[in-house]
Amino acid sequence: MIPRYSRKEISKIWEQKNKFQIWLDIEILICEALAKEGEIPASALKNIKQKAKFEIDRIDEIEKEVKHDVIAFLTNLSEYIGNDSRFIHQGVTSSDILDTTLSVQLKQSCKIIKNELRGLIDEIKSLALNHKKTVCIGRSHGIFAEPTTFGLKMLSKFCEFERNYKRFVQAEKDISVCAISGAVGTFANINPKVQDYVAKKLGLKSEDVSTQIIPRDRYASLFSTIAIIASSIENLSIEIRHLQRSEIREVEEFFSKKQKGSSAMPHKRNPVLSENLTGISRVLRSNSIPALENIALWHERDISHSSVERIICPESLILLDFALNRMKEVIKNLVVNKKSMLENLKKTKGLYNSQRVLLLLIKKGMSREKAYEIVQSVAMVSWEKNIDFKTLLKRNGKIKKYINYKEIEEIFDLNYHLKNIEKIFKKVLGKK
Repeated sequence: MIPRYSRKEISKIWEQKNKFQIWLDIEILICEALAKEGEIPASALKNIKQKAKFEIDRIDEIEKEVKHDVIAFLTNLSEYIGNDSRFIHQGVTSSDILDTTLSVQLKQSCKIIKNELRGLIDEIKSLALNHKKTVCIGRSHGIFAEPTTFGLKMLSKFCEFERNYKRFVQAEKDISVCAISGAVGTFANINPKVQDYVAKKLGLKSEDVSTQIIPRDRYASLFSTIAIIASSIENLSIEIRHLQRSEIREVEEFFSKKQKGSSAMPHKRNPVLSENLTGISRVLRSNSIPALENIALWHERDISHSSVERIICPESLILLDFALNRMKEVIKNLVVNKKSMLENLKKTKGLYNSQRVLLLLIKKGMSREKAYEIVQSVAMVSWEKNIDFKTLLKRNGKIKKYINYKEIEEIFDLNYHLKNIEKIFKKVLGKK
């Protein structure tokens, strides 16, 4: 992953040094388990623990000759350990080490992602609570609909990311498995107790049935969840981008004192962070496709999944970490323009009450079809000629036969549209 979209803590997980260290940890744990079963001498285990180390440059040098990364690693270990290195990697296959390592790396990454997800959720919740009663016009199809509050908009996003968190926790469980089962998963040359021992030590579950590899539907579950989270990030980003448009200006990304928006136009203040997150979301979603395609492999295993995972695993986890952190900062520093929200509400000329007029006419005895026709005709005049909707209603003879002036005034009480906002918040957040 390019440095521009990489954060230090999670990037370290996917560096060669950490990968090889996990390889070594697993190989030593296998030796520990075998020693407990009396299958290798205790003295050999002690010597392996004392002398085992690796050198990345040397591994790369050996790999150029042998064309196999695990063999290169084992060869390098043997150069330090000596004769007792023959006890390392007994009865296991490369994928036992590679897949269990991938599980560890993914689990390490998931811990960071969960923290970032929770941080974003907390910021969205805070924004929702702060603007619970900040009235704005709701829009469907991008067109004025009925009033809502900005807080309710954000409460919806809060719920969405809470669902994402739950999905992610489950996906983490799906990938937190260990397989030390040999060439085709039969444990023919390795005691099944070894897998259980290594799994427990690494904080993983012992895979029920592996082939030569951990089944790839597990990883597909994680990357599908990442794709959903990416879509939620884009959903929130697009809301901000739309509300920042010049003709709306209801919210705005924080713009620092020395920040520049355009090399050509000094007046520009662009929602560049949200746009960036929209782009990153596309990459994260696209990576779910090869993860799904990796499920279908030949027999006990082929290698077609390997190159895919070397790319999408670090890329997706590092990108997701970056995106969540950036989204959190956008929400934390978001500028909310209450004045513009009220101005946009006024631009509707009261048309957001059209449904209330419709329902009252029906209640008074008019057919729905006739009521809709009358209200729509008045609404279109209001819209096209920019005339106050309430004024036109009071002038309309057909409406006056059913609704008096006082009832029309009552219809235009803004609080009517907001009467259940508090109930919705309490349902979601309790009394908080």
